[in-house]
Amino acid sequence: MRRHTLKHALPALAAALAWSLSTTLAPSVAGAARPAYPATPVHDVADTLHGTVLVDPYRWLEDDSSATVREWTAAENTLTRKILDTFPGRAALAKRLRTLYSIPVTTQPHACGARLFYSKRAGAQNQPVVVMRESGNRGEPRVVLDPNLLSAEGTVALDWMYPSPDGALVAYGMSGSGSEQSTLRIRDAVSSSDLKEEIPHTQFASVAWDPDGRGFHYTRHPRPGDVPAGEEVFHERVYHHRLGDDAARDSLVFGGEGRPIQESRDVYASSDRRWLFLNTSLDWARTDVFYKPAGSSAPFAPLAVGLDGRISADAYGGRLYLRSSVGAPRYRILTTDPSTPDSSHWKVLVPEQPGVIEEFQIAGGQLALAISEKAISRVLLFGMDGKLRRELALPAPGAVSNLTAEPDGDALYFVFTSFAFPAAVYRYDLKRDALEPLEQNPPQLRAADFEARQEWATSVDGTDVPFFIVHRKGLAIDGDRPTILYGYGGFNSSETPSFSAQVIPWLEAGGVYVQACLRGGGEFGREWHAAGRLDRKQNVFDDFYAVADWLFQHGITRPQHLAARGGSNGGLLAGAALTQRPDLFGAVVCQVPLLDMIRYQRVSIARYWVPEYGSSENPEQFRYLLAYSPYHNVKDGTRYPATLLTAAESDARVAPLHARKMAALLQAKSGGDAPILLRIESKAGHGQGKPTAMRVEEAVDILSFLMMQFGVSPG
Repeated sequence: MRRHTLKHALPALAAALAWSLSTTLAPSVAGAARPAYPATPVHDVADTLHGTVLVDPYRWLEDDSSATVREWTAAENTLTRKILDTFPGRAALAKRLRTLYSIPVTTQPHACGARLFYSKRAGAQNQPVVVMRESGNRGEPRVVLDPNLLSAEGTVALDWMYPSPDGALVAYGMSGSGSEQSTLRIRDAVSSSDLKEEIPHTQFASVAWDPDGRGFHYTRHPRPGDVPAGEEVFHERVYHHRLGDDAARDSLVFGGEGRPIQESRDVYASSDRRWLFLNTSLDWARTDVFYKPAGSSAPFAPLAVGLDGRISADAYGGRLYLRSSVGAPRYRILTTDPSTPDSSHWKVLVPEQPGVIEEFQIAGGQLALAISEKAISRVLLFGMDGKLRRELALPAPGAVSNLTAEPDGDALYFVFTSFAFPAAVYRYDLKRDALEPLEQNPPQLRAADFEARQEWATSVDGTDVPFFIVHRKGLAIDGDRPTILYGYGGFNSSETPSFSAQVIPWLEAGGVYVQACLRGGGEFGREWHAAGRLDRKQNVFDDFYAVADWLFQHGITRPQHLAARGGSNGGLLAGAALTQRPDLFGAVVCQVPLLDMIRYQRVSIARYWVPEYGSSENPEQFRYLLAYSPYHNVKDGTRYPATLLTAAESDARVAPLHARKMAALLQAKSGGDAPILLRIESKAGHGQGKPTAMRVEEAVDILSFLMMQFGVSPG
């Protein structure tokens, strides 16, 4: 779960190599004896909230520093290993997944003058490396930063990077064990050595270089002791740093006294490098935008403040350009003169489209828009007069992100992914109207081996909910196909076609993968998001159940062979599905989840999410949170489906206490014998920066768990 623009990159799917798993069904473990769970003490803690008494039997499992909690967690991990390690297909799964994870993946393009930077992971590398090319894709690629050299276990990761305007330097953040507790450093792109800068507490940082490349604005959090204990994850502020100066003396530019401590702040430079923008937000549906001339010591001035919507800005040719959802739920592009920033002077350049305008980028004197229409991307090029010039022919129905270009350059770069395409940076030649991947990879995938289609289910209130179905080409749909149903539904995050190595062995074994586009996401713009947040969160769960019902009614599968899967906010979805509709699922995989919705906001950065969920401190919000909070809706004696809960010790977003408490409660209360397993990783976080070796191990465990429950054999 991200603090700002959350896009949890869990499953979609892909095509595969010619290697194939057997579709023979193996004996299921559904009739196995109830596992011998570790002894779990009960220490009831009673709280009275708004006249309601709540008793928490496992509050003690919230303490990460407790030796008793560590011992209990180790015992749970031992039980999980004892069960999952007996699956006879583990070796075959591990071999296949290592092959799939070795496929090259390129992401994070940054066009900077004549240089292009991007990240690349290939082969057995645990972490992506930063690659630079001179003259776009025409120069030879050269590695300028390799995190794999910094840790034998591959647990040191690149969190973010921001090259300077000419590409001479790269500001980047590194952290260990998935903690995302970044330290900002500066890399010389030519010598591949670091300058002396070292600025800690820059988790989730944004960086905007000065036009001369000799300094930058950046965001960071306070040092421990500078604010009350526990508030170090808030109080984000904007500072300015000049290369070579002592960072402890950097000047504070924005975010001092009088600003809300939970306000998020992102600073960025315009495409023409003449303006500096600052976005601030207290709500996932609204942003304020401030601006000032680049290189100026003047304070930020309001550009779009107090408006009801999300706004981002850019500048080119003496004009400001804004992407705005104010009065346009699917966004539109507006323009104004920098001297007349008031919204009364804004003019519509590109009106609201049938799809959602996800991004815009000024490229070669044109306006490039990435538009998601029914969760499938389109890329349109407009003139600076707002007239449509052309649409790019993408390789397949898929997803486009990370548009980048020089405003007067000859190329547009972006990341493309789809069911048969691992994420890759593509270059569009604006003069030749030609699109090609930045790097030509060996033909390791066969798109023709798989089928994908979009269908629609009708939710309980009549809302049509889209979803994607993917399976092996020619698979016999017999009404009993082992099926994974994945969903997210939150934070304006869209679920679009994308590649996931984890899913391939499931498809090759004859399984079906379904990805739902639920309310709460951003697939249809602001209204779709609003329909699945706060007191309307139940809509997300109902949409999920509607897709499950469609799968039953249309002969895809039946409840005994349907698995619910989700992570982070999607883990909340999986937990709600488990407790509200255990009859719909034969298994549940609940990854890095939020589950105690009464106390969630007390831990780590979770107060950033109160505008999305609400808080139990508010009497009205308490009532609807309690109604669906998975931890508070486990019922004694209910036969819950087989469940695997996963979490990580270093997770700086969703604390592992949620998975621990839920596992203990389910093990104590479930009236059936289906296993309730807990998997807690060490030296890992929310998922970002996880080494490839650990990703393979996790995928093997999840697939082993599901195949065991549904009697699927990988051969």
